[in-house]
Amino acid sequence: QVQLVESGGGLVQPGGSLRLSCAASGRTVSSYLMGWFRQAPGKEREFVAAISRSVGTTYYADSVKGRFTISRDNAKNTVYLQMNSLKPEDTAVYYCAASMGGTWYDRTLYHSWGQGTQVTVSS
Repeated sequence: QVQLVESGGGLVQPGGSLRLSCAASGRTVSSYLMGWFRQAPGKEREFVAAISRSVGTTYYADSVKGRFTISRDNAKNTVYLQMNSLKPEDTAVYYCAASMGGTWYDRTLYHSWGQGTQVTVSS
């Protein structure tokens, strides 16, 4: 129902920063709970951050709190994930997802997913 395309991933040094973008089409991102998830090799996909509909309340996993910031630009119909102070442990494929609402950290409630963008933190 909504198509999502991530971009902005790449190779970055420890302590560096990246900003991921999630461009939506077909629907308006402000109508959805929007989330970022990540999946490292050999591990399950885990919650990173989310932003609610309308009011834009944000939620973060403890592992990224204080370092990552999720935001939304309604005019561009795009959700962003600003990642600062990156660590090697942040290396993963990052996915953007949309949900009709509910539990922000429950990946089973998200119905639309992007293809993912690779983030590698290494010297």
